[in-house]
Amino acid sequence: MEERDLVCICCPLGCSLKAKIEENGEVHISGNTCKRGEDYGKKETTAPTRIVTTTVRIKGGVLPALSVKTQDGIPKNKVFECIQALQDVEVEAPVHIGDIIFADIAGTGIPVIATKEVEKCME
Repeated sequence: MEERDLVCICCPLGCSLKAKIEENGEVHISGNTCKRGEDYGKKETTAPTRIVTTTVRIKGGVLPALSVKTQDGIPKNKVFECIQALQDVEVEAPVHIGDIIFADIAGTGIPVIATKEVEKCME
């Protein structure tokens, strides 16, 4: 049996979780004070995901960069591939919050969306 120590990030309590992974793959979580902690511990142990936040360049905008994020968590092992894919992305202003900047990042099926409004520069 494998054991892992985790800290739950679902609420401000930050419960110290203990994940016990049986030989058959079954996961048991202890230390949580709510169901969300149990769900988080199981997911983090079996299929960890991360929401990636970064910036991309913007052309013709009032700002030089646009803040973006993955719309949902992507597999943790795809984070660097995601960052590399966004490294050369440049979008045209104007951009609105929620606009899809990259439809399917790193083959995950998850889009990358804008998290800021950037108006077109009026020069």
